[in-house]
Amino acid sequence: MTADSTTSTAENADRLPADPRRWLALGVLCGLQFMILLDITVVNVALPRIQESLGFSQAGLAWVVNGYVLMSGGLLLLGGRLGDVFGRRRLLLTGVVLFAVSSTVCGAAVTQAMMVAGRFGQGIAEALAAPASLGMIALLFTDPKERTKALGIWGGLVALGGTLGYVVSGVLTDFASWRWIFYINVPVAVLVLILLPRLVAESRMVREQGSGLDIAGAVTSTSGLFAIVYGLLAAAEHPWGSARVVVPLIAGVCLLIAMVGIECRVRNPLIPLSFFANRTRSVVNITSLFFMSAFISYTFMLTLFEQHVLGYSPLVSGLSWLPLGFAIGIGIGLGTAATPRFGVKAVATVGFIGAGAGLLLLSGIDIETSYPTGILPGMIVFGVFAGATMPAATNAALHGVTIQDSGLASGVQNTMQQIGSALGLAVLVTLALRYADSRIQQGISVDVATTGGYALAFRIGAALMALGGVLILALFERVDPTLRDPTAEAVAETR
Repeated sequence: MTADSTTSTAENADRLPADPRRWLALGVLCGLQFMILLDITVVNVALPRIQESLGFSQAGLAWVVNGYVLMSGGLLLLGGRLGDVFGRRRLLLTGVVLFAVSSTVCGAAVTQAMMVAGRFGQGIAEALAAPASLGMIALLFTDPKERTKALGIWGGLVALGGTLGYVVSGVLTDFASWRWIFYINVPVAVLVLILLPRLVAESRMVREQGSGLDIAGAVTSTSGLFAIVYGLLAAAEHPWGSARVVVPLIAGVCLLIAMVGIECRVRNPLIPLSFFANRTRSVVNITSLFFMSAFISYTFMLTLFEQHVLGYSPLVSGLSWLPLGFAIGIGIGLGTAATPRFGVKAVATVGFIGAGAGLLLLSGIDIETSYPTGILPGMIVFGVFAGATMPAATNAALHGVTIQDSGLASGVQNTMQQIGSALGLAVLVTLALRYADSRIQQGISVDVATTGGYALAFRIGAALMALGGVLILALFERVDPTLRDPTAEAVAETR
């Protein structure tokens, strides 16, 4: 796709009369996005019940989360390109159908493989639906003020969906069954399939002749990450030198090297390697790996600690996460206000280091830990500082980009966050389990040893956050704190 064709399409969109159905369409699209966001977090509180029902080991249980984030992150940019070529409405509806089918598979799962396959399908569905949905919003709202309001409503769903996911999961798991956290998606999907074609016209971008799709890049990158995560999780149950660990790790590295070679040669790469020539963008994407590695591992292991060691019910465990959502919201507000005054570099540095301090506070847990004194303080500190980094990190991810590249910059950052989630679980869960096993072999009780493994993972997560802060402080260029967010036209181009 050329820059000229993108600009022309955006200008034509701005001259079109406003669609009278646009706000109803926004409601449908937001409902779909809320369902997708809810499903990312809703599974966390139900993990112990899923583990008991299907017989997962703790390393195997990580695939219930990783299956989703690997497919979503690995195919997100390809999903945006497919929407450009084949039509956003078509890709969105395809994604909705796949999400409904995959949710049904997860809800009906009677084996571990069935559950993981369903989560893979949900991740692929998100990679198809989410970019197309955001691109549709950009085209529906041609007035800049209305577009800003619509995208603000859309963005607000992130914090709301993330927070309510824990509560919804706790209620459904406690009073019905963990299976209903997946079945609840089906009626929402059916409603979207009925309403959306009546409200939104098809849209696609004009593509440069012969530009093609980088299927090979998407396959090698996703397969490489899958192999590496598989090898790291296998290390929780097998020696590091065993074939079960070494072979997938080597295969994964080889596939990622092949992906780099493909990106250097293909005419229309998913991620042009020249994109990483900017130092600030490169650093913020690397630190996004650290951030999400610590964040997702924190939510995964603290949920298991609360239910397996402290004996919380799913409902109580779900409610215990509410302060985190409020703390993140407060942090986002503080970060947004502080960035123009102190600059991206300062806010992001303090945010990363402060979030690390919150994880360090939490690492003092033991089997007698109480929620008000042992969990809540670290959760609040972590949430406020983690939230403060979010606007600054988004600003840095857009440093030095053109209008045509700003959607790509946002997509790359989202992809790196998903990859960080998968790698963080693979590494930190493995280290926690190996530590716990070694302590059990020394005669330590299972609960004490397991808690020690979780505490170790939290300390490593704190170190990753602190390292991210140091890298930002040392390597960030001076970033204009008033750098604009990506325009809707650029979002439409790549999403």
